[in-house]
Amino acid sequence: MPSIVVVGANWGDEGKGRIVDYLAADAAASVRFQGGNNAGHTVVNDYGTFKLHQLPSGIFNPNCVAVLGPGMVISPEKLSVEIAEVEAAGIEVKLCISDRATLCLPIHALEDTLEEQRLGDLAYGSTRQGIAPAYGDRVMKKGILVGWLKQPEVLQERIQFMLDWKLPQLKALYPSCDFSQTAAEMTQWLLDVTASWRPFICNVTEPLKALQKQDANLLFEAQLGAGRDLIYGEYPYTTSSNVTAAFAGLGSGLPALRPERVIAVAKAFSSSVGTGTLVTAMEEQDDFRKNANEFGATTGRPRDMGYFDAVATRNGVELQAATEIALTKIDCLTGMKDLKICIAYEGEHTENPIWPQTAALSPVYEQMESWSEDITTCRTFESLPKAAQHYVERIEALMGVRVSMVSVGPERDQMIIR
Repeated sequence: MPSIVVVGANWGDEGKGRIVDYLAADAAASVRFQGGNNAGHTVVNDYGTFKLHQLPSGIFNPNCVAVLGPGMVISPEKLSVEIAEVEAAGIEVKLCISDRATLCLPIHALEDTLEEQRLGDLAYGSTRQGIAPAYGDRVMKKGILVGWLKQPEVLQERIQFMLDWKLPQLKALYPSCDFSQTAAEMTQWLLDVTASWRPFICNVTEPLKALQKQDANLLFEAQLGAGRDLIYGEYPYTTSSNVTAAFAGLGSGLPALRPERVIAVAKAFSSSVGTGTLVTAMEEQDDFRKNANEFGATTGRPRDMGYFDAVATRNGVELQAATEIALTKIDCLTGMKDLKICIAYEGEHTENPIWPQTAALSPVYEQMESWSEDITTCRTFESLPKAAQHYVERIEALMGVRVSMVSVGPERDQMIIR
């Protein structure tokens, strides 16, 4: 069975959770390989509607092991809450949590918030969950590893080491910082809030290697999209980890991974939340945003809405080395009279227009035929209105990669497989 990596072609919020939930029916393991509690994947299935922030979207398959990989930063209390919410829906949670993952602590969220406040109008648009400071501590060799939760003496020692380094800096840079929790108090708090999932901590490489030997189907899930990648995204308005398929092996615990399929998920239009550039932004967005329910799953912030940007999306598809594309939310375009696709940019530096965008760019649009028919009940490509078929086919031609999946609604079965 193949290893499948599901990644974002845009700026995040493409609907990856919905695609992973669909594919997880045949998966033996569903793996999150980077990121943390700073973004969410909305999943709608027979159990209800869920906004997952740290759990892999394959958690709902009773035969699937949900793996939180070493490339993640894990917010401990919020993970406990998320697990409890899923269990309350009648799901038996089967977890493997990497001992090499990094803990994202309340002090990191405080640091994140204080820095955004200091930056004011120049703020990055962070969700203030502490993701960047947690990854920063890991790079500075001051991070707190998940595995130390099973070694309380080591845990307290490493927290003290981190506090001795971090607190003087915080109090010097942010006069309002009043963090006073001791290493002993932090240790006890961590032991209390992680009690429900501490037994699942392990070297996740071993169970994943065992499944590989069984030729099992492994599913790897990224957070956010190519435009937010730390290296190749719209810096500095990026996330703090690598969101590309190339990182799936390293971040999951299988460094030698060679996936058979890389599915780049793209919306049938553009949207972005946080700070950055959306070249194809619509002049009038409110009604479309409301109808498409385009609000951040973690913060509830309204997303900036735009027409499909073929330039940025193709760049994302290429960064992801995608073998195929899953196109989501095409049903939201039904009834849109002014339907168009951005096929190029105008302005200075258009020869290298992709992130970071340091010049004013204008979109060059190609007008598309619209449709008014309800497509949410369509289950074959041929049953779509001709205009909708042409829209998908035009995107496919512009991307140079086949569109293998077309989502026509949020429910698990509202999917067209080509």
